Amino acid sequence: PNKEWIDEITGDLPVFLSRMDYHMGLANSAALKLAGITRATPDPIGGSVVRDAYTGEPTGILKDKAMELVFNVMPQPDTEQYLASIIAAMNEAKRFGVTSIHDISYKHHFKILQLAQRNNMLSCRIYSRLPIDISNELIKTEIICPFGNTKLKIGSIKAFADGSLGSSTAWFFEPYEDDKNNFGLAMDIMQDGRLEEWMIECDKNKLQLSIHAIGDKAVSKILDIFEKIIEVNEPWDRRFRLEHAQHVRPQDFMRAARLKVIISAQPYHLFDDGCWAEKKVGKRRLEHTYAFKSFIDAGALVCFGSDWSVANLNPLAGIYAAVTRQTADGKNTGGFVPSEKLTVLQAVEAYTINAAYAAFQERETGSIEKGKFADFIILSHNIFEIPPHDIKNVIVESTVFDGEIIYSN
Repeated sequence: PNKEWIDEITGDLPVFLSRMDYHMGLANSAALKLAGITRATPDPIGGSVVRDAYTGEPTGILKDKAMELVFNVMPQPDTEQYLASIIAAMNEAKRFGVTSIHDISYKHHFKILQLAQRNNMLSCRIYSRLPIDISNELIKTEIICPFGNTKLKIGSIKAFADGSLGSSTAWFFEPYEDDKNNFGLAMDIMQDGRLEEWMIECDKNKLQLSIHAIGDKAVSKILDIFEKIIEVNEPWDRRFRLEHAQHVRPQDFMRAARLKVIISAQPYHLFDDGCWAEKKVGKRRLEHTYAFKSFIDAGALVCFGSDWSVANLNPLAGIYAAVTRQTADGKNTGGFVPSEKLTVLQAVEAYTINAAYAAFQERETGSIEKGKFADFIILSHNIFEIPPHDIKNVIVESTVFDGEIIYSN
């Protein structure tokens, strides 16, 4: 794809289409012009301006940090648009029985979430994680993780070590099978050392670290930093989070467990990516892809989420993917790397009590117990009794939040 594909339709209206994983996008000519992107524009560190092999002109495809050249000239939504988005998201969460969300809150987001909470618009509990580049401001406030009320908390810091597999920007020790010159992209803050410095300082000030790492080299390098943090900082209930951890070297499963790293993964990604992952990483590396069982067997705590809107918000779809390891193309009838299948109980625990623990909320939610919030759902079928392949057809009959029925089918 290139900008000419959409120029005829979009004309002079600047348009940027993001890939589903938000690590790559396509800008039309008007958007490139507005952003000042030409054949002379250098690739930013941690990003790539894809160019025509013959002319050197930008094709319109921008990867990771290069997308910020367009983002910087985009108009921001106003308060009403943000609030409308929150209402739409809450309605979608109700429908799927989601009563807790671990959010990545970018610029303006936490301010709007506070406004929504004060106006009683939140029908699930939000654990807000802020970008690491503003962590110094959070440190100055002397906030310690987790801070907030029963509906909205902060205290976790989010950072990116690399990109994604689909955009060929996940960072690997070995090159991509379909592009032997490409090892992926480490983010600029990973390359220049800022990420390590920020991570050490955040942990020192009792802020939880949630670090995105998809390629095996990104995973390994973040584990290196976690290891260093434990050596240089005083002990505390830090609960390191490794977000995604999709491709892992065999020796790093035990290392993650030893460091007590929480593996925050999204099983529905294997349903999508399993259709084409082998073309990217080959059969050998495929054996340690979306390896949830290997992490559990090593002794690591695994929590599940959706990565919505990148993937399906429905936890039942994620449970189905984790226990059957089916893929969207229907070609893995026995399961995509079937040795990594989980039991239904393991998958449910990952979505509930383990996810609550990952957000310091295991005493408040994550299980149905006396003294915890009355957040629970009623399903159309008992997923512990039906065949695993039938879980995909189960629906939420009712969602109860804070003791009130907020959704009925």
